[in-house]
Amino acid sequence: MKKSEPRIVIRRRRPRHEVPHGGSWKIAYADFMTAMMAFFLVMWLLSLVPQKDLQAIAEYFRMPLMEAITGGPKNDSGSTVVPGGSPSVIPNVNLIPSRGDVHTEGDLRDVQRLENLKAELEQLIETDPVLRQFRPQLLLDMTPDGLRVQIIDKYNRPMFTTGSAQVQPYMRDILRELGPMFNKMPNRLSVTGHTDAVQYATGEREYSNWELSADRANAARKELVAGGMSEAKVRRILGLSSSVSLIKDNPTAAVNRRISIVVLNRRAERRMDEQDASGTTAFDLKDIMEPAPGPQINVPGMPVLPATPAQP
Repeated sequence: MKKSEPRIVIRRRRPRHEVPHGGSWKIAYADFMTAMMAFFLVMWLLSLVPQKDLQAIAEYFRMPLMEAITGGPKNDSGSTVVPGGSPSVIPNVNLIPSRGDVHTEGDLRDVQRLENLKAELEQLIETDPVLRQFRPQLLLDMTPDGLRVQIIDKYNRPMFTTGSAQVQPYMRDILRELGPMFNKMPNRLSVTGHTDAVQYATGEREYSNWELSADRANAARKELVAGGMSEAKVRRILGLSSSVSLIKDNPTAAVNRRISIVVLNRRAERRMDEQDASGTTAFDLKDIMEPAPGPQINVPGMPVLPATPAQP
C-alpha cells in the first residue's frame, strides 16, 4: 500500500440492549387492585348478614383452628344459613360475656327473646298512636344486663311535676302501654330513676335528688303495674340521683332526667342471686333470730326468766 492512499476506517456501532424498566410497579398495582376488589367483595357480603350473625362470625375467627375444624365446646353444627351460601359452620354464640365465659343454650334463647322484644317494642312505638308521638323520648338498646328502655325528659315536656314524683298524664300513658309488653316475658325488671344535677334550695339533708330519683322509679313501677304488669316482675328499684348523667358535659340538661327500665337477662339475674347469697353467708342467721344471752331485766308484772347460760 502506498503511503499516499488514505486509510479507510469503518466504525460499526454495537447493538445495545436497553435495561428493562417500568414493569414492577404494574405487578404491585395489579396486586393492590386485586386486594381491593376482594376487600369490597367481603364488605358487600357482610352487609347482607344480620347483626346477630356478624357476632357469631367474629366469635368463629377467635376460635383456634383445630377446634374449629374438629369441633369443640364452642363449635355448633346448627342450621344457620348465611345469605347466598350453604349452611354455615359458624357457631351461634352470643358475644355478651357471662360468668366464667360459659354460654348455655338457655342463655342464647334468652338473648333471642330480648331481641324479639326489642323489635316488638320498636314496631309498637311506630304503630301505636299514643307512643308514636313520644318516639324522640324513648331510647331502646341492648346492654350486658338485658334490654334497656329509657324514657327521657324534655324541657318543654317533663315526665314528672317539677321537684316531685307526681307522674304527668302522658308519662302515665307511656308506662301503661309498656306494662303489658313486659308482662309477656318471663324476665324480671330493674327500674332506675335519674335526675339532673340541679340541687334543692333547702339542701340535701331533708329531701334530695337521691330520694326524688328513688320515688320517681317507684312511681314508674306503680304505673307499669296499673297498666297490667305483674308486681312480681320487678326485681329491684334504684334511685341514682345525678350520678349517671346521659350527657356528661351538661349534667343539668333535661335529658338527664329519665326513667331506665331494664328487662334483665338470665346472666344478670344469676349475678344478683349470687350477690344476695354472698350477703347471707357472711353471718349466721341464728345470731339474728336468737340474741346472745344478757343480764336479766326485771319488769314489774312480768315473771323473771332465767338467763340462758352461755356456751363455752
